[in-house]
Amino acid sequence: MNEYIAFDSAKALEYVQQLGGFFADDAVLNCYEFGDGNLNLVFRIADDSNNSIILKQALPYARRVGESWPLTLDRARIEANVLLKHGAVCEAHTVKVLHQNDTLAVTILEDLGHLAILRGELNHGKTFPNLGRDVATYLATTAFYYSDFYLTPAEKKALVMEFTNPELCSITEDLFFDDPYRPSERNNYPKALAPEVTKLQANLALKLAVAKLKATFFSSPQALLHGDVHSGSIFVDVNTTKLIDPEFGFFGPIGFDLGSFIGNLLLNFVAQNGRISALPKRRDVHTYLLSTIQTTLSDFEQQFKHLAHTKTRDLALQTEGYVESFLVDVLQDAVGYCGTELVRRTIGLAHVSDIDGIEDDNKRLAAQVQALFVGQQLILNASSVKNKDDFSQLLLSLIQ
Repeated sequence: MNEYIAFDSAKALEYVQQLGGFFADDAVLNCYEFGDGNLNLVFRIADDSNNSIILKQALPYARRVGESWPLTLDRARIEANVLLKHGAVCEAHTVKVLHQNDTLAVTILEDLGHLAILRGELNHGKTFPNLGRDVATYLATTAFYYSDFYLTPAEKKALVMEFTNPELCSITEDLFFDDPYRPSERNNYPKALAPEVTKLQANLALKLAVAKLKATFFSSPQALLHGDVHSGSIFVDVNTTKLIDPEFGFFGPIGFDLGSFIGNLLLNFVAQNGRISALPKRRDVHTYLLSTIQTTLSDFEQQFKHLAHTKTRDLALQTEGYVESFLVDVLQDAVGYCGTELVRRTIGLAHVSDIDGIEDDNKRLAAQVQALFVGQQLILNASSVKNKDDFSQLLLSLIQ
């Protein structure tokens, strides 16, 4: 198999057997395809002793749309290499790469089947005490070690070239910053939400703020990002948090990943109004989500500061007060990108099951309206946020 061919279960199994090294030579293996994502094929190969691996293969088009939306296979190389880079500095929270084949766009990964996907668990009102701390550790550590604070200029420029990802960045640029703010055939929302969408798309101040966020996304290669930090790309249990699927990885603004994660927690927050009918339980989940957001911001700031104060290599960036000023900009970016995540997941192409899975039509619509409102206000007021307490106060004013 030296030329690209899309796998089915039989071909995936044959490939793993030819590689060898993952299972005993006499093991009886089974393989099935279970991916439900928008872009790729995903297979689980296992033996009778419950040893297993995951084989992921990129398709030359967006799986959800079909061949009318072609995509580069190079995203598989980028995904595997982001995982390798991130795993080198944050092994505890990065899924492990076991093998990659760039020609076939294949990556073999450790199987995280003993963990659960965060989105589904949050939808059922489950909570994870280490989530905010763990995600903050992942984001702060990977951002610092692949930024100008730590890399030499030559190292940084070489990596920026290696992780240039124009096709998948173009998807982000369209879905986050363009489609929701003007009529687009890719937009997807119920007719009852149309009046709110019309007002949003006529709001010049909002569109100007989004344009600035897009310009920053274009032009701020601050660190090697995951590029798609949502609750469907995080595996969890009570003690463990692991991130997967960084095929949108590139060098961009640090606040983008941070804002995307917080945005997904807020999407779940508004969704719980239509999911949990018992007020005490709903309050507990709401409190947990807000607390996790605060922990994420606080721990991210503390960990990034610690790394910057102890390991920064660049002399100018060691100047007293610089990292604190830098992190204010990161926070403001994060608040703005958080808002764009709320908006695009409500009226754009790719929704979340948190809201779409609400069975009652009126409650679902109410969650959509609230998500749009909160998202717009975060975008419009991001520049007023100077610290995590400012963000907390702004958020509380929007959701109460």
